[in-house]
Amino acid sequence: MTRTTARQLALQLEFSAASSGDDAADIFDSFFSREHYNTLAAEHRLFADFPDEKQLEYIRAITNLMQEHRVELDAFIEKYSKGWKLDRISRTARAILRCAMCEIMYIDDVPTAAAINEAVELSKSYDEPEAAGFINGILGSFVKGELGEITE
Repeated sequence: MTRTTARQLALQLEFSAASSGDDAADIFDSFFSREHYNTLAAEHRLFADFPDEKQLEYIRAITNLMQEHRVELDAFIEKYSKGWKLDRISRTARAILRCAMCEIMYIDDVPTAAAINEAVELSKSYDEPEAAGFINGILGSFVKGELGEITE
């Protein structure tokens, strides 16, 4: 399983938590129980392989970071979405942006360009076609404005 798949699983966990009204960190263990995971595998190929310990650690880290920093991340999303209120941005795009911002700010071994590219690719799979450019623009502005980096 790749880190890309781990990101997808983290987003699925985030969506599941949002649907139930729970925190993703609180439902992590039940979401990744073998029994529950096997039911998901019957529904979608994303769940074909159960994550190993390293991948579960990464998913837990991203999930916890998104939860711990949600207010800060959402403020960045609103700041760099130029005139868009947070509730106008799809739940999918918000989750993808939170994940990428967490990787950029808190996960040292993820290059900024890779986090942005992965976010754009995830949006192409899970959101409307125009979301990819929107997400790329927000993340590019965020990196330049908050970190002083210029992305290509």
